[in-house]
Amino acid sequence: MRKSLHSIILLGTMLLTACSGNSEKQTVTKEEKPLVKLASVTSRDVEQTQEYTTTVEADATNNIAPTAPGRIDKIYVEVGDRVRKGQKLVQMDAASLNQLKLQLDNQKIEFKRIDELYKVGGASRSEWDAAKMNLDVRNTSYKNLLENTQLVSPIDGVVTVRNFDNGDLYSGAANPVLVVEKIVPIKLMINVSESFFTKIKVGMPISVKFDIFGDEEFTGKVSIVYPTINADTHTFPVEIKLQNSNMRVRPGMFGRVTMNFGTLNHVVVPDMAVVKRAGSGDRYVYVYNKG
Repeated sequence: MRKSLHSIILLGTMLLTACSGNSEKQTVTKEEKPLVKLASVTSRDVEQTQEYTTTVEADATNNIAPTAPGRIDKIYVEVGDRVRKGQKLVQMDAASLNQLKLQLDNQKIEFKRIDELYKVGGASRSEWDAAKMNLDVRNTSYKNLLENTQLVSPIDGVVTVRNFDNGDLYSGAANPVLVVEKIVPIKLMINVSESFFTKIKVGMPISVKFDIFGDEEFTGKVSIVYPTINADTHTFPVEIKLQNSNMRVRPGMFGRVTMNFGTLNHVVVPDMAVVKRAGSGDRYVYVYNKG
């Protein structure tokens, strides 16, 4: 009897404990509320900055090649060489040039003879005009052929491509003999939203960071604001020049352009308080109201 009573008491205690546990869980679940941290809303001047990604371009790119096919006698530069404006880069085969030079010299002699006869009345004006025209034509042809036989650089820059070797036959292919790029200064092209069209002016300072140089900032200026807006993207192109006097920045590098449009007074909240709605660009904040 004593054992039976003890069993009944023990069973009752277990049931009471189980019921009590369920009741506590239900109470906690019912009264549980999300923990939040409150922050005050403030108003202050906020910088209006926009960041754009871009790829560095050369300020100018020149393809060095003759206008007519011919054999390459000598290429005087290699990729990476710095060149000056007017520097001779390529010597093409000069056989045609030498032949034309002889014809030009003969034409000069012929004109000199006609000119002397004309002065003493031994030649007519029409003969003098014809001789002068022939001399001018020969001289122009010689200069054109000279430019296409001795290829010079039209800019100060760096040789970035060499497609041929000495002795190769240039057949007027799509590839030039050399490519020279001007990298002092360099330029950056960005596409800006039309809402900023009236705020961007030529000469406006900008800052640029390049991934390869970490947080180091470079300073440039807006050089061209294109006058039309793309109807599909509602953006307009802006060209930026960077002096690059030390030539650290090279074409092809990835950059991030930051443009500052001044400040505006705005209501601000902590960034962690901003909730983004999934599937849209809408953003919200929760406001504390009566608990």
